[in-house]
Amino acid sequence: MNNEKSKTELWEHYIERFSFYLKIDRALSPNTIESYTRDIKHLAEYSFEQNPPITPTKIETENVRSFLAFFVNLGISSSTQARLISGIRAFFNFLVIEDEIKQSPVQLLETPRLQKKIPEILSTTEIDNMLSMIDLSKPEGHRNKAIIETLYSCGLRVSELINLKISNLYFDLGFIKVTGKGNKQRLVPISKDAIHQINLYIDNQRIKTKIDADSDDILFLNRRGKKLTRVMIFYIVKQLADATKLTKVVSPHTFRHSFATHLVENGANLRAVQEMLGHESIITTEIYTHLDVGYLRNVVLKCHPMAKNS
Repeated sequence: MNNEKSKTELWEHYIERFSFYLKIDRALSPNTIESYTRDIKHLAEYSFEQNPPITPTKIETENVRSFLAFFVNLGISSSTQARLISGIRAFFNFLVIEDEIKQSPVQLLETPRLQKKIPEILSTTEIDNMLSMIDLSKPEGHRNKAIIETLYSCGLRVSELINLKISNLYFDLGFIKVTGKGNKQRLVPISKDAIHQINLYIDNQRIKTKIDADSDDILFLNRRGKKLTRVMIFYIVKQLADATKLTKVVSPHTFRHSFATHLVENGANLRAVQEMLGHESIITTEIYTHLDVGYLRNVVLKCHPMAKNS
């Protein structure tokens, strides 16, 4: 236990020195320093979860490559990844300058391939603009607003959204139960705004719908009382993107990527984000960690832009 603590303190020691170096020697802006140090804290967090934990001076190129692949798997935006790589390079160059290591582990790292898989993300302003374009006077208005709020609030896949059940809404606890890939279930925190919009949809629209027997427990329904299709969700999102005159390529999955990026950008624990997205660990030798659901909710309340305003 003491050894684990000393390794944690070692990371903190180097990060503190790195921050001072960026401020004094590099004269970088406070925002850049904050971003760089936050990214290195993510690297520290990731490295410390390996078995055995990896210290800053023992980390190798493959460890960094694995960490970057972890970020790609989370769906983090291209701008965030570019900054992440820049910060990591700066950190290990700093350790070389300080004679803590002889060669940077990222010196020969190939990174261009990572950029190909990175999706677009939306800003909170762009999401707000899309929500404002929804006409609540139309029969489907409250439903569509609840759909967008839920996609962004919970980072759901389209398949998870259209199969979301009323019996799996635990609004009194602030969670929903989601069935993901391989029929694996997980609890995901949901914002007060999303809860409010879902309740408005249920009370103002769903209650008036003649529901098909097979869809009785399904939350989001079409006008015929049946489960929505994936195509319909894509159509709803495309209509709103066009109405907002967005030049970005927007799909339902864009909200999932935005969810992940905004949480990480605000300092969320990587393992918590992975858990909420329903991703399996990319490290096959590592036992998948199930985090306390109360902790996951605290992460969202602290780091999700919309939750901060709730």
